[in-house]
Amino acid sequence: MSAEAAYLSHTAEHSVALETLFNAQRQAFTANPMPPAAQRRQWLKSLRDLLLSEQQALIKAVCQDFGQRSADETLVAELLPSVQGIHYASRHLKGWMKASRRKVGLAFQPASAKVVYQPLGVVGVIVPWNYPLFLAIGPLVGALSAGNRVMLKLSESTPATGQLLKQLLAKVFPEDLVGVVLGEADTGIAFSRLPFDHLLFTGATSIGSQVMRAAAEHLTPVTLELGGKSPAIISADVPLKHAAERIAFGKCLNAGQTCVAPDYVLVPHDRLDDFVAAYQQAVRGFYPTVLNNPDYTWIINDRQLARLKRYLDDATAKGARTVDVYPPQQSQGRCLAPQLLLDVSDDMTVMEDEIFGPLLPVVPYGTLDEAFAYVNQRPRPLALYYFGYDKAEQQRVLEHTHSGGACINDTLLHVAQDDMPFGGVGPSGMGHYHGHEGFLTFSKAKGVLTKQRFNAARLIYPPYGTALQKWVHRLFIR
Repeated sequence: MSAEAAYLSHTAEHSVALETLFNAQRQAFTANPMPPAAQRRQWLKSLRDLLLSEQQALIKAVCQDFGQRSADETLVAELLPSVQGIHYASRHLKGWMKASRRKVGLAFQPASAKVVYQPLGVVGVIVPWNYPLFLAIGPLVGALSAGNRVMLKLSESTPATGQLLKQLLAKVFPEDLVGVVLGEADTGIAFSRLPFDHLLFTGATSIGSQVMRAAAEHLTPVTLELGGKSPAIISADVPLKHAAERIAFGKCLNAGQTCVAPDYVLVPHDRLDDFVAAYQQAVRGFYPTVLNNPDYTWIINDRQLARLKRYLDDATAKGARTVDVYPPQQSQGRCLAPQLLLDVSDDMTVMEDEIFGPLLPVVPYGTLDEAFAYVNQRPRPLALYYFGYDKAEQQRVLEHTHSGGACINDTLLHVAQDDMPFGGVGPSGMGHYHGHEGFLTFSKAKGVLTKQRFNAARLIYPPYGTALQKWVHRLFIR
């Protein structure tokens, strides 16, 4: 068999397996189309208990995939928000499921109206590699809370986590409720072409457009959590120690491999040098060294490392100045030390593409309006961060910029708030999930009008032109 024939055969087998799993979930949903709250809570409890009992194995698997990933980062950035999200959904589930009463206009009385929240059916979730646990569990919680069946496609870049999560979830959920799919990019393509009732994708903007194109074949609604270049704006008077420390945390967590990590910093001209010094001090305070430091995470694989090095080479070739936070020998293997980039320009790849690593361009600005213009001339980002304690300026920032979400005087932490929606805008994504918004995303809000025996609508039935109808028109069309 030729290599091409073998590939086609392998692809066909995967497609058949995916369709078999999808059909099994579809049949299971048909048999139980409206799971009661008690059953959904039990699903969530089983998931929570699994995460708590297996947290050390999960930490180990994630670390294995990255080569080195801080156990505390996995606890804080993956397990903590996953478990807290489960608690939040469990507490509010009954209220979310309750039908909401709506008003019926006088012209349509007597009648009653309500909105019922019905599970969609089978939900597909494509999980990225950067937070393979949280970005699988978060959508899973929303989909199960809404009463759906769920298929998870784990990233091929995190095979240890994928294999473990597949084994663990199979212990507590039948495959026709929660199924985990592993495989390379071709499997992901086949996955996105299934006729899901909803498809959620987290990943690169370029891949998001391909997923949306595949989903369009079946008119499958999509939620796209993408990314882009999330700016951090430093005001003219905020203490630089405060801003630098919080930006450094957001940039260095997971070695910058975070979709909402600060991608570049806008700093007043006269504060540029002081910010550089404050940032260096903040990073070194977190990590006295990065090489062989278990607190500092490595770049996920050689391909991503090579991409980041291309960004650096391109930037320096076009005139950027690099400011090393550590001596160059600290960057070895897939351990890439944080670096600042100064004198950057729009033609540099590092200023065009999402960085997804510990490189941080710093861009000087004059007035706050100039900073707004710089942000608004670029694709709308997933997050925006502003550092300044003047409340009037804070409001100006929120009103004069667009982003999927925002933090004032912090980074990243808005993502972990269960009572707020999370999602992008334009090139950084579409749709929302987390908390109640996750429940709504994975539900059909069905409007229901109910009438009993008396039917006042007979007044407008044909034949038309009666005196009574003319009276109704005069009464209500004015």
